[in-house]
Order: sequence, then structure tokens, then C-alpha cells
Amino acid sequence: MIDSAIFQGKTARFYTLGCKLNFSETSTFARCLFDMGVTEASKDEQADICLINTCSVTEVANHKCRQAINKMVRLNPKAFIIVTGCYAQLESETVAQIPGVDLVLGSNEKADLIQYLSNAWNSKPTDGSLHAHHTVSTKNIKSFQPSCSRGNRTRYFLKVQDGCNYFCTYCTIPFARGFSRNPSIASLVEQAREAASEGGKEIVLTGVNIGDFRTDSGETFYRLVEALDRDVEGIERFRISSIEPNLLTDELIDFCARSRAFMPHFHIPLQSGSDEVLKLMHRRYDTALFAHKIELIKKLMPHAFIGVDVMVGCRGELPEHFEASFNFIESLPVTQLHVFPYSERPGTTALSIPHIVDEREKKRRAHRLIELSDRKTQQFYASHIGCEASVLFEKSIKGKAMHGFTDNYIRVELSPDRTKEEYDNQIIAVRLGDFNFDKSALKAEII
Repeated sequence: MIDSAIFQGKTARFYTLGCKLNFSETSTFARCLFDMGVTEASKDEQADICLINTCSVTEVANHKCRQAINKMVRLNPKAFIIVTGCYAQLESETVAQIPGVDLVLGSNEKADLIQYLSNAWNSKPTDGSLHAHHTVSTKNIKSFQPSCSRGNRTRYFLKVQDGCNYFCTYCTIPFARGFSRNPSIASLVEQAREAASEGGKEIVLTGVNIGDFRTDSGETFYRLVEALDRDVEGIERFRISSIEPNLLTDELIDFCARSRAFMPHFHIPLQSGSDEVLKLMHRRYDTALFAHKIELIKKLMPHAFIGVDVMVGCRGELPEHFEASFNFIESLPVTQLHVFPYSERPGTTALSIPHIVDEREKKRRAHRLIELSDRKTQQFYASHIGCEASVLFEKSIKGKAMHGFTDNYIRVELSPDRTKEEYDNQIIAVRLGDFNFDKSALKAEII
């Protein structure tokens, strides 16, 4: 039984690290607390409850999590501090011993965060921290917390799947999130309809390995996409977040090209353009399959935005492997690269692979790919100058430029003197102009 009375009049502060899925889940946690009478703490106010939702994709991410927890404790010394997320699952005992932390919840327990908080609230010592932690082993992570939230953003993020069965050699996500699982298509359609009833125009489908969506009744990710496109009125744009190339079927690409509301925008993890390295990573595709997916997308949707994840400096990546990877990526008509250096993760099988790339070389390789990404993105943007486009605008700070995105994810900017409140969360026709001052967007004029 949750004692909601204890939360009346309390304030809360939230901090999220990592992926869009984490942001969506944090927003759901916040909504649950707000429904029980909690309000968000103001900028200069000390909160009664603090929640940190963590990431553990790299050692740098772990370090940022510890920094965020320590800062939250320092700025809110009397608050009840809760830590959840991937770092909390993988290092629960370590996190629980951080001074000021009261409650650590793993990936299975966070679905019942409010219940755990209610149970522990009165147990917090008056002169210290509770240091409680609750986690289960990977095989026992089975809960699925529904989440469809926008937080402070215009776009909604609908969690359609969690966990992963792939166990790539460099990755700890399956250990942190558990095995792949998802709810029914009917429940997700209902959540999307609720977002539409709240005035939502765009939904991003999120998860850990969303293409692995499936149920015992034969439901698949393709059927989910079909149902959302057909059965959810009011949502004018759907976007598919990161999807594995071997799960991005030709049938799905073809459907997106002719669908009512799925945008010409894909994010596809490549990780390496070297087949030898892909084998070391235990990825489930090769460069030929990846190139085919890009070719088909561009054939059916010539103006599609294609983002690509690339890892550099993983164990076993010899100089000739990186050069092959760079040349392969350079040859592809992709739009933007998300580049990150390999990070040693405890417990992963990658640690047994010979040949370690030193940190200086990792940075050099990452820098080359980031420069390549900048060239490709600017070329893509430049090819749209002078074109007409529909833009979903986001609320701006008074006196600042208003921004939004086209259907194919080009960032657009309206000058402050043209910013109008009635454009917020509206899809408006514009003509795309030249780059803004830092080349992060194209200027636009309302048609």
C-alpha cells in the first residue's frame, strides 16, 4: 500500500544521464510523483526528493553518474536521494555506499519506484542516509515499466521495448537491462492515443533493441508500426529510434516510405565498417547488408536523414581495420555519425581480444570520423537550401530563436523577431534558407 499522504507538499528534482529511453522513464517517474501531490523544485530551492537515472555505457558514463549523484547530494543535503538506471543495476552496492544516497533500485525494481520510496520514506535516519539497495540478477529482470512522456520536450517518447538478447562482446546493456521484452501492440496504441489527446503531434519509438519486438501471439515490430500508423489519429509524425540493421527489414523500409506518418528518418548502429571487427564484436550483420539497407532507404526516400553509430578503438581494431571502416562510411550516403571511443567494460568478452588501441589513437580516429560527420551533415543540409518543408516547432525562451525539425530531421531556426508563441507545437510550412551562425540549423521563413 502506497501512503500518498506523506508526499503531499513535497518537492522533487530529477537528473537523467544517457539515452532517450532513460529520459522517457524519468519523465514517467516524475509524472507518478506529481500525481501524488509532489511538485517540481524551483531552481534555487532545496528538494525533498531527488532522483538520478543513470547510464553505464562507458566508464566515462559511470564517472558522470558519480559526479551527478555527489552534486545532487551536495545541493540537496536533506533530500531523500534515489538512484536507478543501468549504473545502479550493475554497481548497486557501490552506489548505495555513496554518502547521501538513500535508495538504489535496479532495472527490475524501478517499475515499483513509488512503492519502494513509500516503504522507505520513514526509515531514513535523521542524521544520515539509508543506503538501501534492491536489485536482482539479469535472468530475473522481467518487469516492464510503460512510458510515454515528453517531459519538457515537444516530442513524446514511447517506450516499446526493453532489454537485449544480443550480448555483443563490448556491451554491458543486457546485464544492466535484462533480456528483451515488450508489451502488447494494443497497449502501445492506447498510450499513443493518450499522447494525441494531450496535444502531441510527434512520437519517437524508443527501447534498447526495438526491432526485436515480438510477442507469443505473433506480434512483430512491423505490425506495431502498421498499427500506430493506421490506428492513432492526431499523431502526425512517428520516428523510429535506433534499430539494428539486421532487424530493419526491407518490408519495414518500404512501409515507412509509403506510410501516413512515419518520417524519412533512421538511426542505424554500424559500430564498424570493417567486417573483421564486426565479427570480433559479434554483430549480426556485415558491411554488405548495411550498405544494402542504406541503398534501399535512399532509393525509396531520397531525402531521408540517416544517423549512424560508430565505435572507434575497440580491442582488435588494427590500423588497417579503421582505414577500411573510414572508407566504407565515407562511401555511404549517410547524414550524421554518432562517434564514441571504445571503453573497457568489466565482465565483457571483449577483454579477451588481443591488441589494445591506446587512448591517443582512439581520439585521433574519433576526430577523423567527427570531421567526416560534419562534412556529410552540412552537405545534406546545404542540398535542402531553397526548398519548402514542414517544421514542427518547439517552445523557445523569450528573446531566443525558435527551433524545430523538418520531417527528415533538419534542424530549423526562426530569428527571435519572428518567434511567435502560436507556433509552439505546431507544424508550419517554411522555406529553408542558409545556415545559421554556427551551422547547427538552417534559417527559415514562414510561407
